Amino acid sequence: MHKTAVINVVGLTPRLIGEDTPFIRRWSAGGKQISIDPVLPAVTCSAQSTYLTGQLPAVHGIVGNGWYFKEECEVKFWRQSNKLVRAPKIWEVAKRADPDFTCANMFWWYNMYSSVDYSATPRPNYLVDGRKIPDIYTYPAAWRDELQRQLGQFPLFNFWGPTTSIVSSRWIADASILTDQRYDPTLTLIYLPHLDYNLQRHGHDHPSIASDLQQIDAVVEDLVKHYEANGARVVLLSEYGITDVQRPVHLNRRLREAGLLALRREQQWELLDPGASQAFAVADHQVAHVYVNDKSKSAQVRALLEKTEGVEFVLDKPAQLAYGLQHERSGDFVAVADRDSWFTYYFWLDDKLAPDYARSVDIHRKPGYDPVEMFINPDIKMPMLKAGWKVLRKKMGFRMVMDLIPLDASLVSGSHGRIPEDRADRPVFITRQKDLNSPDSIAPTGVFNLLLQHLQARALT
Repeated sequence: MHKTAVINVVGLTPRLIGEDTPFIRRWSAGGKQISIDPVLPAVTCSAQSTYLTGQLPAVHGIVGNGWYFKEECEVKFWRQSNKLVRAPKIWEVAKRADPDFTCANMFWWYNMYSSVDYSATPRPNYLVDGRKIPDIYTYPAAWRDELQRQLGQFPLFNFWGPTTSIVSSRWIADASILTDQRYDPTLTLIYLPHLDYNLQRHGHDHPSIASDLQQIDAVVEDLVKHYEANGARVVLLSEYGITDVQRPVHLNRRLREAGLLALRREQQWELLDPGASQAFAVADHQVAHVYVNDKSKSAQVRALLEKTEGVEFVLDKPAQLAYGLQHERSGDFVAVADRDSWFTYYFWLDDKLAPDYARSVDIHRKPGYDPVEMFINPDIKMPMLKAGWKVLRKKMGFRMVMDLIPLDASLVSGSHGRIPEDRADRPVFITRQKDLNSPDSIAPTGVFNLLLQHLQARALT
């Protein structure tokens, strides 16, 4: 099989390829650019699993970045075991065809306990004193220490949260090059999340976006030049396009007001109790899985969702079939936002009763996705001084809550998850293999076959 590198430039769309991405523009002009019809939901875990299996969520089971684990009565996001993906992956298919084939997965999701040959993924250390120490999980295990010896500690706090920056994508790119130099895998999957941040924070028209595009363009250039110099075919692709939004929609508050949501009072906070709720929503950007424990309330729940401003349409289980989304993990209803809206996980009615994790970066305890984690509360005076003081106290051994995140969902100006009407806002597949057997637009499952074509030993040009 032919050596191939797949560079996942998160959020890249035709609208963003231009004067601020001079390398990507030149490189793509010499090849073929294919529009991808995004999977629903158009979110990281669902998109990546679809690309890597050639199946829709109805088969592979990744119905979002998180869902309701019914046997445990808990909502869980950002799990990491590859065993959650219930379909053969591209590297497994390739290995059956060529026993010498190897694969490196550099930060694509569901990257632990996988059958790839080499891997690296974020894996912080959560210490008993409350500290969160940046770290990674790798296979082979010893590669973790070698990568961080050469590149420094993985910049976790630049990967997600208020201090996100190009530093994390640059680290991943450098780690990918080192992995290629050490192991020379046949297929390398590289994840570059940088464009995800300010596009969600500020939307398309913010001045920071030009700088973000220039920064990721430089990282892509370094990667492409390295892999092409080593005889690899290179693919640039993305998972979704981020579009501007104006309206946060609080589905759980609506369900609460209808008497369908159950809460627990612990300490001075309210906590969502999914297992005791008649119905609740798992918000994931512009898509929400709504689970109905009390089936006698199904008609009421559907009517409530359809009447909620900002909800474009609601899919029951039979309707989910048309989108390849019907699965035991999917909600009894799937709500999809309109183009100007997105869904919060918020369930409290009084900010004084919001749980302690609401004001922190805590992707595993929150029962839904929270893009507000990318902001520092504007009401905090001298926030960096306060953050530095908290970090210092943590290092001294004191337990400390990093409660720096606001509770103002209106700060968010960009989102994704629904299928954008304009193809300029949809994900792309870009290759220099001009004679690739593909139409100008493909279903998300088609990415799998295009990647297999790149791996074929015969020339494509």
